[in-house]
Amino acid sequence: MFETELGALWHSLTGEHPAPGAVEITGGEDVLPGPFRVAAAASLSIAAATLAAAELARLKGTEPGPVSVDTGHAAAAFRSERYLRVDGGLPPDAWQGLSGDYRAADGWVKLHCNYPHHGEAVRRALNVPDSREAVGEAVARRTAWDVQEAVIAEGGAAAAMRTRAQWLAHPQGQALAGAPLAEFTAIGPAPVPPPRPSTSDRPLGGIRVLELTHVIAGPVAGRVLSAHGADVLHIGAAHLPTLPMLAMDTGFGKRSAHLDLRTAAGRDRLWELVAEADVFVQSYRPGALAGLGFTAEKLAQASPGIVLVELDAYGWQGPWARRRGFDSLVQMAGGIAAETATGKPEPLPAQALDHATGWLAGAAAMTGLRRRALEGASLRARLSLARTGRWLDELGRTEGGAAEPDVTDLLEKTESGFGTLTHVRVPGILPGAMPYWAHGSPLPGADAAMFSSPAAA
Repeated sequence: MFETELGALWHSLTGEHPAPGAVEITGGEDVLPGPFRVAAAASLSIAAATLAAAELARLKGTEPGPVSVDTGHAAAAFRSERYLRVDGGLPPDAWQGLSGDYRAADGWVKLHCNYPHHGEAVRRALNVPDSREAVGEAVARRTAWDVQEAVIAEGGAAAAMRTRAQWLAHPQGQALAGAPLAEFTAIGPAPVPPPRPSTSDRPLGGIRVLELTHVIAGPVAGRVLSAHGADVLHIGAAHLPTLPMLAMDTGFGKRSAHLDLRTAAGRDRLWELVAEADVFVQSYRPGALAGLGFTAEKLAQASPGIVLVELDAYGWQGPWARRRGFDSLVQMAGGIAAETATGKPEPLPAQALDHATGWLAGAAAMTGLRRRALEGASLRARLSLARTGRWLDELGRTEGGAAEPDVTDLLEKTESGFGTLTHVRVPGILPGAMPYWAHGSPLPGADAAMFSSPAAA
């Protein structure tokens, strides 16, 4: 059913074609509402990541068996934060403060204020107090584009709603037209590395991943890698805001440590960790980490053979390449929210751009590791929410299906630093090396800034 689309996706990631029968996607697309093929995107991106894990398992001498993905399970995984429960109750809502859709003089604009400093940027841009009513009144007097640009100028995050045609004609939409779904480049020479010492026969056993990410896409990438056995260390900072619900949902199988990269000691410790890492995943705004000295070239020098995976919102080329953005904003700007709008913007039935980009980033990291094992070199893979949105658009449309599927059989309970978490289990079947999370999500900063696996000899 999805053979042609999976073949195209796998070829875009690896330059190869999957072997006949290597992957089976079961079930229909009627598991989510709406015209966009979100269930297909979920199934395809999860299949690609699971197949990438299968190829790594094969390199280690394990016969992985045929990959299979159920569309219902894949769709539930793309809505994992919706089904999360902590000690039987709802976790804190991630959608906070002044966040929401506001009617402007000529259309709609979305303000993203889940972090306190983004709410402050909105208040400065509109010269209003911390009041949704005041924000609504101020937005109504201005055009959506004017509000968007004013908020962006103050360091905030906002997007005016555009139609698909408007986005495709926009310079940033045009910049994405020729961009690959995942752009691989060599960032330094390196020999084929010896295997990491590991007692695990899991696809990523012995592989160490440094994850400097926030919100959903980047953390999902790390969660994918931990599901296949990687030693994933998430680095945050005590002074940076976090969203507890997302930390609960995306922290499975990881360790979590705090470093203050504003200090020389924090930066020095991160460099020590880089020297031990195989993969470095980062999803902060382009230029943020490089401004602290962590450029791609220096990362490759510190750890020859490293695989650097970078995610951003709007793409790596074009006038919006450095613009702050989140899934909901990219849906607004990229014509998705407008396609089914009925008087107001209509989002996808999942944070599909975030989740798909996360799974594809996991696939890209594993593809990079396989290339490193076969050819050597330090590699960088770049992905973006907006390019993933274009891929979703290119998949076409469907009639949609159930408004709220039954996911009872897809849930399990795991102890964590937050309490007992009820959550969607890892999707994707890999008979020879089944994915699973070794433990629940830790509290942010609960661990020492070190990997749990032994250092290489």
